[in-house]
Amino acid sequence: MTHLLTELLGWAATAVFVGSYFFSRPSLLRGAQMIGALLWMTYGMRIREIPVIAANILVFSAAAWTLVRGARGTRSAAAALADLRGEPGPASPDS
Repeated sequence: MTHLLTELLGWAATAVFVGSYFFSRPSLLRGAQMIGALLWMTYGMRIREIPVIAANILVFSAAAWTLVRGARGTRSAAAALADLRGEPGPASPDS
């Protein structure tokens, strides 16, 4: 991967992470944060910066944990994943 592609990866990670703040549904916000963190981790590996990698492992973990915790409190994890994909989720037991 060239230097230009590495820089573009960093800019893409920035755009995804900033864009995540415009989602109103928490599950979409967390999903975008997780994708952004994965991009940042890849960028950190490319530039060989352990703090960038470590920070984004923490961001990814926190976003995943809050996504699952939120899903567990109100609905199933399968419904949260379907929500991330934009698919209709499984029917709840109450419906």
